[in-house]
Formats: sequence, structure tokens, C-alpha cells
Amino acid sequence: MRIEHLRTMLLLFGAMLIGMVLLACGGGGGSPGVTGAVPPPASTGSLAVSASGLPAGVNAALRVTGPNNYLQELTQSQTLANLAPGSYNVSASPVTSGGVTYQPAPASQAATISAGATTAATVSYGSGPLTLVTTQVVAGLDNPTWLTAPPGERRLFVTERAGRVRIVENGITRDQPYLDIGARVSTEGEGGLLSLAFDPQFDRNGYFYVYYTDLQRNIVVERFSAGATATAANPTSGLVILRIPHPTYQNHFGGQLAFGPDGYLYLGTGDGGGAGDPQGNARNLASLLGKLLRIDVAGVSAAQPYAIPAANPYRDAAGRRPEIWAFGLRNPWRFSFDASQLYLTDVGQDLREEVNIVAAAQAGLDYGWNVMEGTLCYAAATCERAGLTLPVFEYDHGANDVNGCSITGGFVYRGRALPELAGRYFYSDYCGGYLKSFLVTGTSIVEQRDWEIADIGAIVSFGQDAEGELYLLTSGGAIHKIGRGATQ
Repeated sequence: MRIEHLRTMLLLFGAMLIGMVLLACGGGGGSPGVTGAVPPPASTGSLAVSASGLPAGVNAALRVTGPNNYLQELTQSQTLANLAPGSYNVSASPVTSGGVTYQPAPASQAATISAGATTAATVSYGSGPLTLVTTQVVAGLDNPTWLTAPPGERRLFVTERAGRVRIVENGITRDQPYLDIGARVSTEGEGGLLSLAFDPQFDRNGYFYVYYTDLQRNIVVERFSAGATATAANPTSGLVILRIPHPTYQNHFGGQLAFGPDGYLYLGTGDGGGAGDPQGNARNLASLLGKLLRIDVAGVSAAQPYAIPAANPYRDAAGRRPEIWAFGLRNPWRFSFDASQLYLTDVGQDLREEVNIVAAAQAGLDYGWNVMEGTLCYAAATCERAGLTLPVFEYDHGANDVNGCSITGGFVYRGRALPELAGRYFYSDYCGGYLKSFLVTGTSIVEQRDWEIADIGAIVSFGQDAEGELYLLTSGGAIHKIGRGATQ
């Protein structure tokens, strides 16, 4: 009985299902079904984005934008449906994999979407040896010495040796200087306004610091404040932080100040000038010349323009200047920080140029001048190396200074335009005029490369903008941006 009852129920269910299908089809022949891709609805369109040229497993980097704030990120070929008619943009970014960067072509393209139609956009990735070129950003500056920008700022702030800070925006130098302290700056010898550093809290406190030589040939660090508008600082806001006597000679003023990863202000001072440090300043811990100094400028006042950080090595040492962080330097024209690392270049005497690379937290290091010039004993057949910190990288001037005569220290690249160069340190030479780089791996220097840029003149300094992109400043008054060359 149970089997017969089940059979009856199945027959009734089948009859009901057939009836429902016939009613839905109106008793006619019915639909044959969908046999191909669904066409765009009559009121919208589609965009078929195709990406090719990347190795298997490597994602593309595509972005589609359009009307009504439309935004879609893609990592592979894909068709976007139900798009409102209008103009769309397909942009593609470089992709790096396995040490190779693949460049998109085109990097940006427009696509017009029409109702009821499908539009195609194709991006082809390709790879080739990386080349670098320099593109002139601006010319006509008066002996530019430094270029920087506070975080989030698209403008460039450039110091001119005569005592002015200029704003460069979209390739144009503003006529009105951001700051002009020329009346108190001496350009005698190697002096002048040599660098600028924005306070890490500049967006809140408006402070920035300049490094210059005054009319008495002293090294001066002075703090200024931003003005009522973004185009000019407050010229009456100056507070002298530190003044270092620099008697007798007109060279070796050092020239840079920068905030370290610890938030303290670092200064690189020259040894006071003259061949061979005749005054013996570099290794004299009672002198601030020939040193890397570290001071605390947070919450300072006219009564106490700076404080000594607790970890400074000579903070409580009698007869030694507590500002000293490291010593034994000849003329540290430029230095830079990369996360927890310090890259400190020192201009040599007659034979060697050097780059010292140490942990930024290492205090009290003796870089050896004037016992050593690079890894060579200076003016002596033998010398005592014990306790000295020798350079990680150096180069010889060569016959007739074929390799250079005065190193121009730069930065470790951390920008976004050239991702395959992340971690490479860039440097130049005033006499060489080249652009070179290397990579530090542990204690080894690898990937040394001369980028064979076009001759742009004597390179005085590097600069770095808020995006981490690098610039070259020349003695002729031009600024050039380092960028990607054509794919070969």
C-alpha cells in the first residue's frame, strides 16, 4: 500500500508541473534559451578592458574612472557591464615582479561608452632595461643649494646661496621669496644659505630651520615660522638656535641640517677649513666643528634655544660638548636618513671620497679624519685604525680627477615612480657631474651603476620632494628631476 500511494503522489506532482509549464508558455512553443553573451541593455553600455604582456600569475594594475564618480580597480582582463553612457578613463600603473618592472602602454586612455554597445580598451605591458633621464624643472635660480618640501606639499622649496628661500610651483619660480635673509648671510668662500629643514610638526606649529653662515663667518641655525599666507614666511619670527664660531678659513662650513627618525635635529659641520684640519677641530670633542651634532628643538624658547637629548654620548662628560653625536669629519656637505639608517658622506682632501652607512642610533662614532682619508692613512705611511669607523663605500679621485673630486651625497630612493629602484642610494660628484647608485645588502655594496645621464653641469646638491622623488641642483641655477627613460 505504501508503494502504490507513493506512485500515485508522483504521478499527480508530474501532472501539476506540466500544467504550470504550459501556462507559463501560453501554450506556445516556448523560448529557445540564451545561447551567447548577454548584450548590454539598451540604456547602458559595456567596456571590455584587456591587459596583456605580463607573466603568468602577475596581476595588472588598472583603474577605470567615469561619470557619477565611477571607480573600478582591475587586476586582469575584464568586461565591465551596465555602464552609464559617457567618457571613461582607463589608467595603468607599472608592475614590478621578480626585480623586473613592466611598463604599460598606453598608461592612460579615454573610452567613450554608448548605450547598447561594447567599447574595447587594450593595455599592453612590456619590459626592458631601465634607463634614467633628467628633466629640467626650472632654470634661472641664483646658486640653488637645497630643495625640500613638507609632507603633503606639491610645491618645492629651494634655498639660494645668497639668502633666499624660493617657491617653485608647476615649473615656475614665484617672484616673491618665501623668506629673504640675505642681509645677514655671507657668501664668502663656501658660505651662504646652505639648507632648510621643515619641522616634523610643521603642519601644526609652522616651524622650519635654516643653516647659513653669517657676516662674521659663523655657522648659524635659525628657526622661522610660516606666515599668514602659504606664500611667505614671517620674516620677523627668527629665533637663533645655535651659532658656531668658524674663524680663520672660508671653507668647510658643512652645510646641512635634517630631522632624524628620532625627531631630533642633526647638523653636519665642517672642520673649520684649511688643508688637513690645521686647527685639529674634527677630533677635538671640545669643538663643534667637524662633527655631526644632535639637538632637541621641541618646545624651545629664546632663553633655552635647544636641549640635549638624553642619549647623546657626551651629555654629562666634562670638557666635551654635549651636542656632539659623532666626530672625525672633514666636510659633511650632505647626509640623509633612510628609516633607521644614516648615510653620511664626507668630502675628501686630495684622494678619496666616502660614504659612511651606520645605524642611525649609533652614537659617539669616530669617522677618522684627519687620521684617515677614506680607508687611507692621511699624510702618513701608517696610522692607528683602532676605534675608527671606516666608510662602507669610497672612490678614488683618479688621475686628473677622472672619477671626481668632491662627493655630492644624495638619498636612498623611496618614491613611487621608479619602484624597482627602492633601496638604492644615489650620489654624484661636483667635478664628475654624473648620477650613480648602489644597493647595500648587509655589509656588501652591490648593483653599482652609472646611469649615464646627459651632462647638466656641476651638481651641487640633491633634493627630495614630498613624494620621495629626487632632483639634481646645478651650479648654473637649474633644477632637474630624475625620471624614467624610454624603454629600450
